[in-house]
Amino acid sequence: MTNGFFTVPALQNEPVLDYAPQSSERFKLKEAIKEAKAHVVDIPMFIGKEEIRTGKKMEIRPPHEHGHILGYYHEGDESHVTAAIDAALAAKQAWGDTTWETRAAIFLKAAELFAGPYRYKINAATMLGQSKNAYQAEIDAACEMIDFLRYNVAFMSEIYKQQPVSGKGVWNRTDYRPLEGFVYALTPFNFTAISGNLPASAAMMGNVIVWKPSENQVYAAAVIMEVFQKAGLPDGVINLINVDGPKAGEIIFSHREFAGLHFTGSTAVFQTIWKNIGNNINKYKSYPRIVGETGGKDFVVAHPSANPEVVSTALLRGAFEYQGQKCSAASRAYIHKSIWPAVKEKLLADLATVKVGTVEDFSNFVNAVISEKAFDRIATYIDNAKSSPEAEIIAGGTYDKSKGYFIDPTVIEVSDPHYVTMEEEIFGPVLSVYVYDDFEQILDVIDNTSIYALTGAVISQEREGVELALKKLRNAAGNFYINDKPTGAVVGQQPFGGARGSGTNDKSGSMLNLLRWVSPRTIKETFDSPRAYQYPFLKED
Repeated sequence: MTNGFFTVPALQNEPVLDYAPQSSERFKLKEAIKEAKAHVVDIPMFIGKEEIRTGKKMEIRPPHEHGHILGYYHEGDESHVTAAIDAALAAKQAWGDTTWETRAAIFLKAAELFAGPYRYKINAATMLGQSKNAYQAEIDAACEMIDFLRYNVAFMSEIYKQQPVSGKGVWNRTDYRPLEGFVYALTPFNFTAISGNLPASAAMMGNVIVWKPSENQVYAAAVIMEVFQKAGLPDGVINLINVDGPKAGEIIFSHREFAGLHFTGSTAVFQTIWKNIGNNINKYKSYPRIVGETGGKDFVVAHPSANPEVVSTALLRGAFEYQGQKCSAASRAYIHKSIWPAVKEKLLADLATVKVGTVEDFSNFVNAVISEKAFDRIATYIDNAKSSPEAEIIAGGTYDKSKGYFIDPTVIEVSDPHYVTMEEEIFGPVLSVYVYDDFEQILDVIDNTSIYALTGAVISQEREGVELALKKLRNAAGNFYINDKPTGAVVGQQPFGGARGSGTNDKSGSMLNLLRWVSPRTIKETFDSPRAYQYPFLKED
């Protein structure tokens, strides 16, 4: 046992390496990619102290090179869900009793492992398994993962420091207990850092976790588990399962000890889960915490005063980095008619220089979409636009899945601000543009166009335009950007999350998220206890 009010290491965001030609990091990353492709991995489930291999092996193939097999993961069934819950609950008492500084040290060590010996391994796994280019992998799998771990330790210490005042003869304290039961972390394919953070943030606060990563992210998820184990995370605290989602949900959401859901994924899935939890509410020991970040239909609105080069750059980066497979990606743009010709000219000229291809060629800005299912769905939107009188494809519109799931960056100019690609989440490299006349009126259109409210941006050189957008679009985005693209939130700088159909807005990368994973207990200790029931007011005059 150690005593002291401990101060966590000083915070700073992990520096982003640029992987320029001839740089040491470029060489090391290419070597890591070569090493990964040279071996076929066999990925088990991690339940308690066991590595579970069922023999039902599922192929892992790079989306940009689907003829190559990176490895296999072992798919489980309902029995493995139950085993993971049992393992988590078996570890709960000891982990909850572990001092906070010990929990902090484990995850701080994990951050150092990601920053050092595992940096290129986790980046290479993300590039190959999820088809991210070197820079997108660096800012996600390395830097954001590291930032989540380091900043969450600091947020945890700040939470524990928040204590009530005490009156004379009384000591009031707040005990930040972990939730009573287990937390289910259901994580997406598109961000390795999110996949690691969802189980880790809840575990850091003393909770035990059943974690189901996306089947399209298992390759990097296995590296995350390797790092957590190397960092000293006890067996059973985080249990990784690869089980069909509905099958897992049927068991988890019916379990008496289900205490919380940490989710990133589609709005439809989240709403279905919420209904299931509601239908089972009488079964639970406590009301579960439901935390979800879901879809987006994110906007950029350009004021008449906007610089066309700034607008074009924000659109190209915001819409087409990581093939538009970000819940924050710019998907709909509203450009004033006075600047649209210049914006269009710059955007089309820049797109003509964008290369599409594999992640191993570092000159490719755009890579493959995640799967054939995603490819077919996105291609349908493009094909429908080709035949619509309300839409004109002015860039891209071509695609090919013969070797990888490649879709060229596509820009659709629409005549109706409520055309389908302006309203529905596509989650691919498709940007729809509407050219407008009146700035104030278009702000009302933006606010009422989709069910989502995740990210958005206004670009204006006049402060009046900025202020009007801030006011009228106050509830249209949980992360709002001024004179920038609507993507690229940094942990500790822009806590991330949206409302409406985009989730519960519990802001990952901030103290707000960690507060959801504790159940505070107020303790009042009286030093000189009353010995009679009578109060002075009872005495007669």
